[in-house]
Amino acid sequence: MDMQLPQDVQDGLDAARHAARLKASRLRVEARGNTYRVLRAWSDGFAVDAVDAPNLRGLVDLYDGSRHLSQCLIVAASDEGGEWHFDYKRMTDAASGPPVDFVRATTAPTALLEDLGHAE
Repeated sequence: MDMQLPQDVQDGLDAARHAARLKASRLRVEARGNTYRVLRAWSDGFAVDAVDAPNLRGLVDLYDGSRHLSQCLIVAASDEGGEWHFDYKRMTDAASGPPVDFVRATTAPTALLEDLGHAE
């Protein structure tokens, strides 16, 4: 059975579906001081609303809520159904501290306590 909905009803359903996707997603991309909500993400890219980010490219930061996940170099791949799809050229996980340029022994102490030499 093929049923055709009136155009205004179909537009309303599409808008509601789009709003639900925006609300459900916690992922966001930051680029040049602007923040864009990620609609969908996959292993080698993500999609954002075409109205929000028409010229997004280059180096961006990917966040899950307030947690910094990674820094990505992206290129625009396609514009499909009101969404811009972007591909990762490079994706580097965010680190919580500076990089370590030497091997740390697993048995090494985490802190050094000085001997204060109690005077008697």
